[in-house]
Amino acid sequence: MAESKFQITPKKYIGESSVVSLRMPKDMLRDIDEIAAKTGRTRNEFMLMSLEFALDHLEIEEK
Repeated sequence: MAESKFQITPKKYIGESSVVSLRMPKDMLRDIDEIAAKTGRTRNEFMLMSLEFALDHLEIEEK
């Protein structure tokens, strides 16, 4: 029987946090809340994970 491991990866961003206000379409917020509920994450966790993914995969096109 294979040994199960509990793996925890370190957070990329640590230290102090700031509160940020953001306006978004209500239907987008509804989708975010549905995903958070399905994955057992909080809205905040899901949004931070999404933003971190976007930052890691961002490509800025120069004019």
